[in-house]
Amino acid sequence: MPVFLPLLDESGVDLVPILARSGPIAVSPTQFSHLPPHNQYYITLESSPDAILDNILSWLNEGVEKVIVPLTLAKDLIAAGIPSERILLLLDVGNFSAVSDTVRRGVSGVFLKTPAIDIDLVTSVSKFFANSAMYVSSSTTSPPTLSTIRELLAIGAQPVLPSSQLTVAPTSADRVNVADAFLAPIVSDRPDGLFPTVVSSETGHSLGLVYSSVESVRESLITGKGVYQSRKHGLWRKGETSGATQDVVSIRLDCDSDSLEFRVKQHGAGFCHLNRQSCFGEIGGLPALESTLRSRLASAPGGSYTRRLFDDSSLLHSKIMEEADELCRAEDTKDVAFEAADLLYFALAKCVQAGVGIAEIERSLNAKAKRVTRRPGNAKPHWTKQADTKPSTSTSTQPVSSSCHKADDRIRMRMSDLAGITSEQRAQLLKRPVLKSDEMIAKVKPIVDDVRARGDAALLELTAKFDKAQLTSAVVFPPFAPETMQIDPDVQAAIDQAYLNIRKFHEAQVAQDALVVETMPGVVCSRFARPIGRVGLYVPGGTAILPSTALMLGIPAQVAGCKEIVLATPPRPDGSISPEVMYVAHRVGASAVLKAGGAQAVAAMAYGTETVPKVDKIFGPGNQWVTAAKMLVQNDTDALVSIDMPAGPSEVLVIADHTANPAFVAADLLSQAEHGVDSQVVLVAVSLTPEKLAEIEQEVDAQAHALSRVDIVRQSIPKSIVVKASSAQEAIAFSNDYAPEHLILHLENAPKHVASVENAGSVFVGPFTPESCGDYASGTNHTLPTNGYARQFSGVNTLSFQKHITSQQITPEGLKKLGPVVATLADCEGLQAHANAVRIRLRANE
Repeated sequence: MPVFLPLLDESGVDLVPILARSGPIAVSPTQFSHLPPHNQYYITLESSPDAILDNILSWLNEGVEKVIVPLTLAKDLIAAGIPSERILLLLDVGNFSAVSDTVRRGVSGVFLKTPAIDIDLVTSVSKFFANSAMYVSSSTTSPPTLSTIRELLAIGAQPVLPSSQLTVAPTSADRVNVADAFLAPIVSDRPDGLFPTVVSSETGHSLGLVYSSVESVRESLITGKGVYQSRKHGLWRKGETSGATQDVVSIRLDCDSDSLEFRVKQHGAGFCHLNRQSCFGEIGGLPALESTLRSRLASAPGGSYTRRLFDDSSLLHSKIMEEADELCRAEDTKDVAFEAADLLYFALAKCVQAGVGIAEIERSLNAKAKRVTRRPGNAKPHWTKQADTKPSTSTSTQPVSSSCHKADDRIRMRMSDLAGITSEQRAQLLKRPVLKSDEMIAKVKPIVDDVRARGDAALLELTAKFDKAQLTSAVVFPPFAPETMQIDPDVQAAIDQAYLNIRKFHEAQVAQDALVVETMPGVVCSRFARPIGRVGLYVPGGTAILPSTALMLGIPAQVAGCKEIVLATPPRPDGSISPEVMYVAHRVGASAVLKAGGAQAVAAMAYGTETVPKVDKIFGPGNQWVTAAKMLVQNDTDALVSIDMPAGPSEVLVIADHTANPAFVAADLLSQAEHGVDSQVVLVAVSLTPEKLAEIEQEVDAQAHALSRVDIVRQSIPKSIVVKASSAQEAIAFSNDYAPEHLILHLENAPKHVASVENAGSVFVGPFTPESCGDYASGTNHTLPTNGYARQFSGVNTLSFQKHITSQQITPEGLKKLGPVVATLADCEGLQAHANAVRIRLRANE
């Protein structure tokens, strides 16, 4: 990570060689075509001109490290498959919360434009883009102070400094010295204030350990020569007397900012005063071979073998081809190593003969690694054996794909087989991605604390910041204005039918009568249900329309008899709530609609504000910010609030046998895979033939490419698995261990297998029961336990909105029989008052 990012303007061309030694440089496309080679150029694009994608691909293939692009263009690059580490998002400070999770995951960092550097504001943005690089560009004419640079670095951000604000002269009010900016964060724990400095060759091999000072680093950056600080003699300009000078390639700080690394091109006898290349002894491996070959090229006697190689190009070429052929034929590990060493010897001899060293080879390898478009990689025809010269020995039964997509574009799942796997391998198949809940809780805590402390004021500010909605009030109370609930008649009819189905199923779950049991004569125990008084329902959204979640949470709350139902959902930029959600809020009898999302909505419901009613339990799905906030408040005794269940990525497990329709199976898998890149999709194949599996794979690929969310599926499906099982019993046993959120049974006589299901959020039985029906309108609830929690938790149901109270009533005769038992146990535990409460009644009843 650089200390600062220079932004080249018209006045800074002369600084390029100096700036290149300290790290990357941001340049315009026009400047890039006229600048000397450098492996860390960042190209900045303020707009998206026509055909720019082809230009960007060309720049990245030419070795440009990153492109800095606006939001629209970033989306195009992500969709085109450009690696995230090559994209920086160009963003105005006021727009950062409008960035979607897809874009946030698809870039390596943010180039933030701000009128002036506000540390608090940058900190907020940095938290929003956690684990991403952050570059801060201010439009002020004066550079940031060195203390401001240090403050930015402390929160993980680097200042962007236009070259017009940089100088090689002493730092002034309008310009900062390049070395001063570079060394702003460095610290020394030495009494003399010097910095330990590792000196390495261009290829990263250690040459020695020295010390640097601010003065020596400044001179090295400016002159490009190795200059260090002698602890006895002051500035030490390497090679000034010996001639063993150094050209500085780069200077870097270590991760703790307390030491330096100089990468140098060493001239003369070497770095060490003993005329060796390294102070740590003789070098070995390829660097030693290169040194030997260069020496032989300069002075090998006539007639020697190496001289013959250099003088006879045909001999050298023949040896390279001979050794390459022998390496291809080698099979034993020792033979492979031996032949590879021979090939490297002759290949490096060819390079040295042409004036090319290991450093140039590595630069070429690095440049190839940066390419974002690839050739097919096929061998040239004269090196390829023709298919008809040798009969095929393949025994594969895998059919050739009929997909019209390129082979490397196919969307496929990973394959495993339960037969013969170890317990450790089975455990790996059951694992989900690790959820870093502690990290997310730390990120949401400042938001939760702010709402708890400042109430409505904080809620309105955070809604403006994250949802871009300027509100005067965050809560809407009934009766809701008719104009806020105007929806398409067909949509209203669908919501009404879903409402009836869901309500009918959840009403059937209500306990009608109290449970009464006489445990012994005269001792009657009972249990009765009461609704939770105040509940908060979180409905994700904003620009999205999610009336289904509002139905799934609101109806059981209504059926259970909850007195207050607070429905929270993010507002749209104009401050309104989608009319579909408002219509559902009206139908389920919501007592308030909170126009807020994220951690701030959870905090408002957990603690209450001046206008938001405090609730006793919070329900509903959400992103990782919502989930972390729910986990945080439920553990705060001051909040006195519970939550429905732990949450994780959406998931489905499909069990399919020979009766399964491949198109149905693929559609069920994709219905969950499209939720997000971390969705979990598992197919357990019961004795399916390779042909049947291939049909399912082809359907997954074909249907996925027809989806608008194909880019999400392209990431989630390859992380998903196909597990082969030998029987339906083995498949269900695996499913019970996995405990999926959704379990779909594409099995012959599927209903009979439901009795074997022990762990699942919800089960979908038979070929005509898609998971989508449970998500919307069959009647069951779609708020279900994920991440394996179906072993311990139920999905949301009517009982989730109720609590059960027990009571007991004992007659005098009952106490005569029960009292001695209680008194004996109380005495056993040493609780005299407990025993006395019984005995005093027994004596009174004598």
